[in-house]
Amino acid sequence: MKLTAEEVRHIALLARLGLSDEEVEKFRNQLSDIMVNFEALEQIDTTGLPPTSQSVSLVNVYRPDEPHPSLPVTEVLANAPAREGNSFKVNAVLE
Repeated sequence: MKLTAEEVRHIALLARLGLSDEEVEKFRNQLSDIMVNFEALEQIDTTGLPPTSQSVSLVNVYRPDEPHPSLPVTEVLANAPAREGNSFKVNAVLE
């Protein structure tokens, strides 16, 4: 499947990307190659295979939870752009 320049521009618009004509052509070729790979994957018979989100199982590795002494407040706040007492001072993000 070969994408058209207009399809690439539409994809760029959805992604809020401004592309030059050279970039449109570059991405048209690259995205078309990706679409060819998807077409090949669509031909694989997956009947009877359970849906999965991971091809290999994931396992969390945890370290032992052991208490350690905290860093001194002055060291923690040494590079803070603003502080208030012993805390970081940040602008409110919710009103």
